[in-house]
Amino acid sequence: MYKFLLSIVCVASLSAQMIGGVAIVVKDKAITLKDIQKEMSSSNVSRERATNALIRQKLEKVEVTERKITVTSGEVYDDIKATAKRNNMSVNDFYEAALNARGLSSREVKEKTKNKLLAKKLYSAIAYSKVKQPSDETLKEYYELNKATFVHPAAFTTIIYQTQNKTALQEKINSPMFYSPSIVTNEQVLPYDRISPELAKLLTRTKVNTFSPIIPDGKGGHMSFYVKDVQTAEEVGFEKMKGQIQNTLMTELREKVLSEYFARLRHNADITVLREN
Repeated sequence: MYKFLLSIVCVASLSAQMIGGVAIVVKDKAITLKDIQKEMSSSNVSRERATNALIRQKLEKVEVTERKITVTSGEVYDDIKATAKRNNMSVNDFYEAALNARGLSSREVKEKTKNKLLAKKLYSAIAYSKVKQPSDETLKEYYELNKATFVHPAAFTTIIYQTQNKTALQEKINSPMFYSPSIVTNEQVLPYDRISPELAKLLTRTKVNTFSPIIPDGKGGHMSFYVKDVQTAEEVGFEKMKGQIQNTLMTELREKVLSEYFARLRHNADITVLREN
């Protein structure tokens, strides 16, 4: 369908894109070592997975252009506002949380959100029409085969550290014996089913006896969760999880269609790795 030539190019012709060193060129656009390292860091993946993800992003951008798919700044802002609201944050607090937790500036958050929405529209165009809704029998079979996927902690025992002084809070995280009267503590047991999905993910990623990244508290201050204990995981059951099971299975089926689609595009590309490190 499309032919992408990824070939060796001279430094002079790509001098403007040589920050970090050109690793791969996709349709005259460079993927630098710096790009790969940043993807590894922000997504917490290996070099190989980061490289594959960036190549696919380039292929997706070509598809988006060919199909004339667009996303407005209003759509981007609405998505960010909705995500912030789910976490009881203002948009500014959400930007600060993204910077603290993932090192992303507000501009990068907007760019990632735009790319996510473009990808969603592209996926709809490519995959949605090719994937049929699974029957209850199929969902039950999928659930039985993947029960571990639908088990989550019952609750988190935490100490919440809250303050207006972000520097003091960071000092507390770095040196647990540090004391500051500006930091208020509050021990709470947070049931998994009563907190936002984003907070649940944050606490799940935080190891026992460690602090979470600092996030805004929604009141102009800052907070961090010290996870003391994670209560025994529980199996929720098919009926309560049916909606999530369907979403998970549909996501897998769509991704399978998309992976095969982009694998065919990549197969037609003459890919040359210029540098690996």
